[in-house]
Amino acid sequence: MRAAPIAVLGAGALGTALAQTLACAGREVSLWGRDSVQVSAIEAARENRRYLPGVPLHAQVRVTASLAAIADAGLLIAAVPAQSARALLVQVAALRLPPVPLVTVAKGIEQGTHLFMCELIEACLPGFPPAILSGPSFAADLANGLPTALTLASRNIGMAEAIAQSLAAPPLRIYHTSDVRGVEIGGAAKNVLAIACGIAAGCGLGASAGAALVARAFAELTRFGVAFGARAETLTGLSGLGDLVLTCNSPQSRNYALGLALGRGQPLAAALAQGKLAEGAATARTLIQMARGEGVDMPICAAVDGVLNAGGDVRAAVEALLARPQKAED
Repeated sequence: MRAAPIAVLGAGALGTALAQTLACAGREVSLWGRDSVQVSAIEAARENRRYLPGVPLHAQVRVTASLAAIADAGLLIAAVPAQSARALLVQVAALRLPPVPLVTVAKGIEQGTHLFMCELIEACLPGFPPAILSGPSFAADLANGLPTALTLASRNIGMAEAIAQSLAAPPLRIYHTSDVRGVEIGGAAKNVLAIACGIAAGCGLGASAGAALVARAFAELTRFGVAFGARAETLTGLSGLGDLVLTCNSPQSRNYALGLALGRGQPLAAALAQGKLAEGAATARTLIQMARGEGVDMPICAAVDGVLNAGGDVRAAVEALLARPQKAED
């Protein structure tokens, strides 16, 4: 697997950063984008000026708008948002390629079906072994050679280890696990919770309140994870607590930035139209529906869902959380 060509499907910030990192480590990499105009611009400039400006693309990255060009890949990495994943997988299925491992980096749950990302891969591409790569990572850090540690999960622990070794390259360190569900939940839930942390910061509640909110957010993530079969050690690891801490404390996070804009009084439509997709906005309603189905209490996520999908007032949502009855810490 180490010598096999890799195809990164999705020429956004993270997809480009992964292709760049792997190419710098000597791997043969194709970077596919669905927008032929954008792909042409990337190839002409040898830089993804829209999503990753200031990072010259390595000469070994082959940029293409043709899915047929990935036919020789021994490993596929799907680097598209969760709600766009099905459309991409259907396109890949139409190629009738021999099954190869398919790694998703999406951090979300499909709306309507409530499918986690590896379940979606299995539904659309039977026979393609699914895996997920997640953890605390900003694309710009990775692309600029800054140290980054992630977790690679596959239900087949041998495959998880093999893929992790295949993708690992300075400065990217990859741990592996068989707890697919734990890694999926960490990435999906933390995005919703980061919106809440951004709202609190935008409202000027201060660093103390922000720290308390992160702690209570992790309690919610843990309750949801345990209810859906995640292992506790995964939730306290890179793809759970690690990703939560990063995403809940920096405007570099699209989800935190969305919450920050809302907390500062920006109308929802304007905040959503900032040009950067916040996965948590698409995941909030699904997460709450699933939590309620299992009787999992998630007041912070419910408040975010209320603001995003039920016309809730930001200040009223914050006040409601602060007014919740005191209880024992769980």
